[in-house]
Amino acid sequence: MLSAPEVAAFTARFFRTGPEQYGEKKVFIGVRVPAKRLLAHELRGLPLQEIGLLLSSAIYEEQHLALLVMVLQMAKSGERPRQELYYYYLGRTRFINNWDLVDCFAPYVVGSFLQHKAREPLFRLAESQNLWERRIAIVSTQHFIRHGDLTDTFLLGRRLLHDAEDLIHKATGWIVRGAGIRDESLLLAFLDQHAPKRCCGMRLSDCQQNCGDVT
Repeated sequence: MLSAPEVAAFTARFFRTGPEQYGEKKVFIGVRVPAKRLLAHELRGLPLQEIGLLLSSAIYEEQHLALLVMVLQMAKSGERPRQELYYYYLGRTRFINNWDLVDCFAPYVVGSFLQHKAREPLFRLAESQNLWERRIAIVSTQHFIRHGDLTDTFLLGRRLLHDAEDLIHKATGWIVRGAGIRDESLLLAFLDQHAPKRCCGMRLSDCQQNCGDVT
């Protein structure tokens, strides 16, 4: 057996599984990531319909496995199968319903497909009523960041600044910070415009140079 109760209990602690929280009905069986990766390689030829059955499962590890298989297929397929995977993913975002399932896979499915295409789908996702679709929008740009393409990260970061969900603010923060590692001047310009607190009334970039800290 690949499952282990102690691993299941440990994994469940990372998600909000209380009453009426997003992980309330999620089931954890405790399969470790290396085992799931090995299994995904064995199942890398799985048809989309069977991937969908795994993705719609209440069992977290089955959902995770479905997305691992999708990523493997995205990496090895031609344009037409990649397009099918992309649209299949976006048609089933109701099942991609925690931060881990978004963050680990959206860059490799959505981001990689859109790398050389128009980015309007991300801006539509950023306006969605579904918080996970909004998180997919910003997290997908991590793929662009890896290739030095930062524009849409900052544009989407602005779009999501006033989101009501802390899970969106957290994702936006670490993705924008990642873009800033690539280009600090763009990050400082973004913070100068949007940072809510400044310690001395100066522009944030000047404040950092003169005061050494920002509160």
